[in-house]
Amino acid sequence: MGLPELLAILLVVAVCGLLMAGYPVAFTLGGVALAFAVLGDLLGVMQLSLLGALPPRVFGVMTNEVLLAIPLFILMGVMLERSRIAEELLETMGRLFGSLTGGLAISVTIVGVLLAAAKGVVGATVVTMGLITLPAMLRHGYNARLAAGTVAATATLAQIMPPATVLVLLGDQLNNAYQAAQLAEGKFAPDQVSVGDLFAGAVVPALALVGLYLAFQIAVAVLRPAACPAIPPDPAAPHGWAMAQRLVEVLVAPVALIVVVLGSILGGLATPTEAAGIGAFGALLLTARKVAPARSGPALAAIVALVALLALRSVVDLRIGRADAGVLHVVAIVAAAGLLAVAAFGTFMALAAIARTGILADALGATTQVTAMIFAILIGATMFSLVFRGLGGDEMVQRALAQLPGGVAGAILTVMVAMFLLGFVMDAFEIIFVVVPIVAPPLLRMPGVDPVWLGILMAVNLQTSYLHPPLGPTLFYLRGVAPPQVTTLDIYIGVIPFVLIQLAMLVVLWSWPGLATSLPHALAGR
Repeated sequence: MGLPELLAILLVVAVCGLLMAGYPVAFTLGGVALAFAVLGDLLGVMQLSLLGALPPRVFGVMTNEVLLAIPLFILMGVMLERSRIAEELLETMGRLFGSLTGGLAISVTIVGVLLAAAKGVVGATVVTMGLITLPAMLRHGYNARLAAGTVAATATLAQIMPPATVLVLLGDQLNNAYQAAQLAEGKFAPDQVSVGDLFAGAVVPALALVGLYLAFQIAVAVLRPAACPAIPPDPAAPHGWAMAQRLVEVLVAPVALIVVVLGSILGGLATPTEAAGIGAFGALLLTARKVAPARSGPALAAIVALVALLALRSVVDLRIGRADAGVLHVVAIVAAAGLLAVAAFGTFMALAAIARTGILADALGATTQVTAMIFAILIGATMFSLVFRGLGGDEMVQRALAQLPGGVAGAILTVMVAMFLLGFVMDAFEIIFVVVPIVAPPLLRMPGVDPVWLGILMAVNLQTSYLHPPLGPTLFYLRGVAPPQVTTLDIYIGVIPFVLIQLAMLVVLWSWPGLATSLPHALAGR
């Protein structure tokens, strides 16, 4: 091993050590990488001029259209949280299934799926569910460990269920790695793996994981009914037709938003960024209707106008300046302009209504804070990746993985085990920005490794980093909002069965890669 390779190893060790000590991720990545770049230049193993490539890379990060989806998806999730749509969903579904043994846990999981698809942010989901459902489950006699484990595990579905923010970041990093791997093999017109591919690949595994959660909860209800008793019926609660009407009222809006966002991506009608814009727009209008029902007319008109515009776009080419444009085309463009005007007016009125309640400023502040954190980490990770490659670390990792016993399977298994272990001390963002750029290019150069399959394996693996003790972020979020009678030990023990379920899902994905690749290939016509 030469001096450059030794410095590359020490660079990774130093970063991991400082992250474990609690130093800020973005400053740790950038600062340590800069220190090792100077050290490498002094020792004559790396040219400091290599850092001249950093400004163009940072500019590329900040102008990346794919990453623009992150603040939009975050805004969509925060708006739905602040509007209390999530609370109504949880309350209604709890009444629907609560009369069954284990029914409340099942309803929490089902609502968790909807919240995960609507929010895409783990922290917001776990706080919402922890504040609403955990006290209710304890009040109705649920075992504290089962209740805590159910809430924590269901909230982490926001990481694997599209449009998860983690999938957007992982998709961007995997695309960079995939192109680097192809260029290293001499393919100068490389293929791409898009965030949409990763979204499509995650749908079936995410639903399968939900199915395993539900199977576990049903098994507990059968074997240990005292741990999850049925809820006594509430005479004041709606029944029969009134209950069905209430269910439709709380389900239609969020489900429609999810279908529009994911359907537009999977159907190829919109990029993830465009779909995120639609999602944020829809969340704003739904929030306006919720917080100011007396002034909901313009918001409703905007929703109708948007739907009509999308329908018009699906049957008429609305591009201006066509040589073969006829009267019908001109009429369609005029109608589209009118619909846009209605949507713009409705949006303005909706923003004004939300601003009066203080929700808009709160949501924008939360969105800005999370987005700034993510992009600061990404810029630091760009610096780290540049220095690591400058020291020859990527070639060293390529040789190490190629020499592992078991070939391709042995290399992937080693990486999966390493990521799982790192999850005990690092969160998903840190692993995506530190580990994935190092290991993904050499893995993708190996024969038979599908980038979508590898990405979904990593995503499910990273999901465990939110759950497993001692440093899973979900555990800290839940500890902060849990009632006093729920101890930290209850939370730690409660999540263990769900961590094991996630590991079982990894084994299933390993054995049947088609679970992750079939839908993306079908949508792409391959």
